[in-house]
Amino acid sequence: MKPKQIAETGWRYLRAFIILYLCLFAGNIIVVLLPFSVPGSIAGMLLLFVLLALQILPAHWVQPGCTLLMKNMTMLFLPIGIGVMNYYDTLSAQLLPILIACVVSTFVAMCAVALSSEYIHRRHVPVAEQQEADAVAAATEQQEKPKC
Repeated sequence: MKPKQIAETGWRYLRAFIILYLCLFAGNIIVVLLPFSVPGSIAGMLLLFVLLALQILPAHWVQPGCTLLMKNMTMLFLPIGIGVMNYYDTLSAQLLPILIACVVSTFVAMCAVALSSEYIHRRHVPVAEQQEADAVAAATEQQEKPKC
């Protein structure tokens, strides 16, 4: 690899991580100003989403850093999983409410997805069916016209 390519690749990763960190930093600042409690990382991620959705920020600027983080995501969750073991006594005492909350929230999410999917598919007529219906209507209309 040539030095110019190395520098260019390094710049892409550096730019991606700077943007991600600035969104995190801005999210932490926004959280301090809000009257309710939200994690700063969530606010930063929402800010990043808005910047990308409105195309204020080109997606290819953050893609190298995001790809690298996604490839190593399991390694990033290890400390959190190990940290949870510090609260083993609390978790084991509250196991039944936690399981009930997981089952109920999963069921509610599945129902919400099913209902919204049914609503969307009920309103949406596939193109082939619409073309077929138009052809039948045109043929019926053609047959009903009086021949002179």
